[in-house]
Amino acid sequence: MQITRQADYAIRAVLYISKLGQNQRAATSQIAQEQHIPPSFLAKIISQLSIAGVLQTSRGARGGVMLAKAPDEISLLDVVESIDGPIALNECVNDEQGCTFGEECPLRSIWCDAQDDLVHRLRSTNFAQFAASH
Repeated sequence: MQITRQADYAIRAVLYISKLGQNQRAATSQIAQEQHIPPSFLAKIISQLSIAGVLQTSRGARGGVMLAKAPDEISLLDVVESIDGPIALNECVNDEQGCTFGEECPLRSIWCDAQDDLVHRLRSTNFAQFAASH
């Protein structure tokens, strides 16, 4: 499994904003330049993160992008799923009927456990942890 480039850019953007401090705004052009994200791509990402309640945007001279909630309330899972949708290591994990072997499949439990571990790890890692350590 590999997250999309869009999710990677979203993580970098949220991390950048997290490091600014509480209620600080950043211009999208600044984020794009410093995080090496194509500006047009960043605009789409910011829109998706805003809809998901991760970021807040405002226009004008004092405009910019800021976190919609505290960094410790935003997990890696929030950002990844805002961009890529729910994590699914294999289609059978979220839909048992997706496997031709059904309950008899010897691999399904491995996929389910691995997905549960990944989701737990991403959910328990928040941006306050990253902003403080990097």
